Amino acid sequence: MRIPGKRLKRTRLIHTDKYVIAVDVEVVIPVDDPSEPCYESETVQLLREIHEYAERGDVEWLRQKGKVYVAVGAA
Repeated sequence: MRIPGKRLKRTRLIHTDKYVIAVDVEVVIPVDDPSEPCYESETVQLLREIHEYAERGDVEWLRQKGKVYVAVGAA
């Protein structure tokens, strides 16, 4: 079921100890409560899935979903 309202694209950052993944997702500004954008359940599931793959270190899969940044050791 889709939430009625205005749809916008936003970049969401998912981070773990080793990676940060920048993913463009859709947010909805609901008609009933326009005070804050929200995510639909499919988007929440995608963000969870991306976090799980980041925890496993599957960089190839992550690159298909967004931009991957890797942490490097301090100098």
